[in-house]
Formats: sequence, structure tokens, C-alpha cells
Amino acid sequence: MSLQDARIYQIGFLCLFLLLGVSTKDWELRSDRIAVIVCTCIGTQGAAFALKHWQSDREEQQPQLLQSLPSAVITSLGLSLLLRADHYSTLMLASAAAILSKFVLQVQGKHLFNPANFGIIAALTLTQNAWVSPGQWGETQWCGLLFVGTGGVVLRRVGRWDTSIAFLAVYAGLEALRNLWLGWSWDVWAHRLMSGSLLLFALFMITDPRTIPNARSSRVVWAIAIAILTFILRNFYFLPTAAFWALFVLSPVSLLLDRCWPADRFTWQSIELFTSPQGNEP
Repeated sequence: MSLQDARIYQIGFLCLFLLLGVSTKDWELRSDRIAVIVCTCIGTQGAAFALKHWQSDREEQQPQLLQSLPSAVITSLGLSLLLRADHYSTLMLASAAAILSKFVLQVQGKHLFNPANFGIIAALTLTQNAWVSPGQWGETQWCGLLFVGTGGVVLRRVGRWDTSIAFLAVYAGLEALRNLWLGWSWDVWAHRLMSGSLLLFALFMITDPRTIPNARSSRVVWAIAIAILTFILRNFYFLPTAAFWALFVLSPVSLLLDRCWPADRFTWQSIELFTSPQGNEP
């Protein structure tokens, strides 16, 4: 597998976050639940891929399937980090929904929703035992610095720093204005911004190059809209999962923005051992 593929770094960093979370935080997270999510995502990816290409030659399918597996692993790790549930069936539902959304919810080959985000929303709306814990990482500065540093490595490779910066700058600015209006200390403002889940969202979910707008101008506009909607949902409707709902609601808008600001669509660097550099996968 080529080290030019930014997904390899992202998988490594997400695994690091899981290990740190399990070893240093008091999470309701067990290895068996992680295994259920990972196996369901990879199994669904393989089954959906085989069903989609069942008439193709098997020798041609293998390289394409191998190329698509890192994305499935990233989705499974994202769900493991953010989603909590009481039952295995809920985790399996979220995982299967996340992967199937890539195959079913497409417009001209582009994913309509971020897979992990879609899986989280599916679990929250279709079951009564799923939740996202926004404060599960705490608000320690070392966690924030770790997320920013590792996220920066991935974003530098895929060229999507603009999306994270636009989202965090606007959201932080709105929270600062609210803090001033209410006369609160700046410790409150820092506390709200150092949520590990918020940083994971800003650095690893909202920047998914396969679902966000293609052009830089449209990505900035899109990220600003998500930041504003997140602020409204969190502070006026007191929704702890505001960022995830904002991304879900505004994801289809990326298609409209692609029409307003046309640009080349992003493709992941292929696995050089099997495929050409311009390979693409669901």
C-alpha cells in the first residue's frame, strides 16, 4: 500500500485516538464493540461492492475492492470514536447504513453524505439506545494539540485545511460573541471549543474530500454555513449533537455549490501495487 495515500495516515491516527481514549479516559467503550463496528463496515463494503460489480471479472474486482477497504476502515474507526450504543444491533445498523450510503446515495458518482455522519444520524433517529458523547475526550489542552497536529498531517496531504479553518474560525467567533454578550469568563469559551468530539468533527469528518464541495471557494462557504447552523442548534435548541445534524442537513448543498463553482473532483491516491494512480472507489 502506498504511503502517498493519506488514508493510511488517517487510519493510524484514528487508531492512536482509540488507544489513548481506552487507556486514559473512562469510556463506555469495549474492544468487542469496536470489533463489531469494524467487521460490519468491512463486511458491508465487500458485500455491496460484490453486488454492484457482480457481472465484472473477478481479477478486475480484486484491486478495486482492496482500494476501497481503507475508506471502510476509516468509517468504522470514526464510528467507534464517536458513537455509543447499548446493543450490538444498533452498532451494526449504524455501520451498515454508513457504508451502504456510499453505494446508494450518490449523484453522478459523488457521495451525498459523509458515511460516518450518516451512520450516526441513522442510529440516533432509528433507535432509542444510541448517543454521541460530545465531552468524552474531556477538554484537556494536550488532546486538542494532538488532534490539531495529527489532523494537520492528513489535511496537508488532501489539501482541505481551508474547510477546517473556516468552520473553526466562524464557530469560535460566534461563541466568543455569545460569551461577551452573556458576560462569561473566557474559560467558558475555551471549555466549549476544546471538546475532543468537536475537533474530531472539524479535522476528520467535515473535511472528507469525497463528500465536500470540490472548489475552495465553495468549501469555505459550505463550512461557514455548517458553523452557523451548529451554533444555532447548540445554543438555541440545546442540541448536544448539533455539529453532526448540521453536517447532515447541509451535505446535499455541496452538489449545488459544485455547480456554482465547478472544479475537479478529488480522487484518493491508489494502492500502487494493484491500481493506477487515477483509480477511484465508492
